[in-house]
Amino acid sequence: MNTLSPKSAHPIFKIIEQCKNIATLKQVHAQMITTGLIFHTYPLSRILISSSTIDATISYALSIFNHVTNPTIFLFNTLISSSLSRKKDDQTHFALALYNRILTQTTLIPNSYTYPSLFKACGSQPWIQHGRALHTHVLKFLEPPYDHFVQASLLNFYSKCGELGVARFLFDQITGPDLASWNSILAAYAHNYSVYYEADLDSVYDSSSLSLEVLLLFSQMQKSLTCPNEVSLVALISACADLGALSHGIWAHSYVLRNDLKLNRFVGTALIAVYSNCGRLDFARQVFDQLLERDTYCYNAMIRGLAVHGLGVEALELFKKMDLEGLVPDDVTMLVIMCACSNVGLVDQGCKFFESMKEDYGIEPKLEHYGTLVDLFGRAGRVKEAEEIVQTIPMKPNAVLWRSLLGAARVHGNLEVGESALKQLIQLEPETSGNYVLLSNMYASLNRWDDVKQLRKLMKDQGIEKAPGSSIVDIDGAMHEFLIGDKTHPELKWIYVKLDEMHRRLQEHGHKSGTREVLFDIEEEEKESALTYHSERLAIAYALIASDSGAPIRIIKNLRVCNDCHTATKLISRIYEREIIVRDRSRFHHFKNGTCSCLDYW
Repeated sequence: MNTLSPKSAHPIFKIIEQCKNIATLKQVHAQMITTGLIFHTYPLSRILISSSTIDATISYALSIFNHVTNPTIFLFNTLISSSLSRKKDDQTHFALALYNRILTQTTLIPNSYTYPSLFKACGSQPWIQHGRALHTHVLKFLEPPYDHFVQASLLNFYSKCGELGVARFLFDQITGPDLASWNSILAAYAHNYSVYYEADLDSVYDSSSLSLEVLLLFSQMQKSLTCPNEVSLVALISACADLGALSHGIWAHSYVLRNDLKLNRFVGTALIAVYSNCGRLDFARQVFDQLLERDTYCYNAMIRGLAVHGLGVEALELFKKMDLEGLVPDDVTMLVIMCACSNVGLVDQGCKFFESMKEDYGIEPKLEHYGTLVDLFGRAGRVKEAEEIVQTIPMKPNAVLWRSLLGAARVHGNLEVGESALKQLIQLEPETSGNYVLLSNMYASLNRWDDVKQLRKLMKDQGIEKAPGSSIVDIDGAMHEFLIGDKTHPELKWIYVKLDEMHRRLQEHGHKSGTREVLFDIEEEEKESALTYHSERLAIAYALIASDSGAPIRIIKNLRVCNDCHTATKLISRIYEREIIVRDRSRFHHFKNGTCSCLDYW
């Protein structure tokens, strides 16, 4: 078949690009036949692309293609990539069928342009197995080193499948990775810790290690003198959000501004998440208000930020604004708005949102939504109703639901429900220490020390160790981690001097330690001492020593704040006239002038 270069600027190219419907395209097609242009490869490829994107089905493009004698690999690649631009499962099936036709042609061999769009289409169920088979064909038909687009598409494919180890192996084989390859591996790590994505990930990976790897990779990318773009920054900012690394997030934001990168909705959504996760809701709202384009994802991030900071009423107002802008909520929107209701005790409103999912928006509730419903009733003390939800939902309850029920039972002292929930959790997660600790705390609060000892013995017999509580405090961009009773910090001496001072001043202001939840049957004085050395107390003591007296103290804690530390931190914020922001595993607590933003409802 003859070729006709696009540089020849034949008028037919412009006419094809201006076609808006299939009728006009058919007229152009007829003209190409009468003028003989149909026998030139490039004009034919252009009309294939247009017919694939304009036509309601792929049938017209296929009818054109089938009349070509001995189509080249270029035309096959054109039809495959243009058909997949429609992002429909039936088009994936069609593209794979075309690829199979290539394999049956003895005169054709797939090339570097054949695979990238196919890998992209096979990155989700039910096509993942086809993607793995395509990888073997890459090894068979292409000579290394592979084209960077092929390498990037392979990285993207394996990261979407959750096979992060394979993705990293492929990346490490690349000599001098380009921007596309860097972005692919950054996105692989950044996206695999998403709470909404459960992949077949090796147990060695956890959220924080994945996020730290993003920071390390980004640093290597800069050393390689590869300039990041908006895609790179989204991965970096998302990792900062997961780590609660405010200073790194601010640096990334300033990089976007300094280098005139576009503050699009993707970068904006990531920035909203990082500022919300780092306790700077004012910055998050400022970014949200500055965005020229806001989609559902932007609203989801901002509503979630308001929710985890206990601003349920403000979250409801933002949801109304989203509705007025004509944006349609998705399943994540409904999840975060229900969480907002749960965090402030708006039970009736939360139930209405749950009911509206299917009735008003056609969204089928998932396990996460039922889990939030359980949390909504459980926090409000309606533990039996929460239990009834777990027992009657239309799918099998997972560990998250049972743990939420166990937590509610512990807070409200419903031992019967707590023991029942733990039995289910032991079956689902026999090695998770937190489940045993929740019930142990309940026994301790009821002074049932024999049951505490029995549960601790069960943990010991099964080799289960309690996960240590840890708190991380950010001091001038440096992260300092403390464990309970920690004695490893270089400033150990002065930290414990400050702890003693804090304890003395708390007593002077009438604080009495709430020792009911200490897990050991020991004397009250010893229990009080154990509480004094909780990880967040150590972090606060160090922050009082090392940070500016007017700066807020920002702490990230891996466990739920205990009642005594919550009460003590409120008082510390008043005694030392410091704002203290604590992010525990579920929400934020803003301590200021002796009060907490959660209003003691958490």
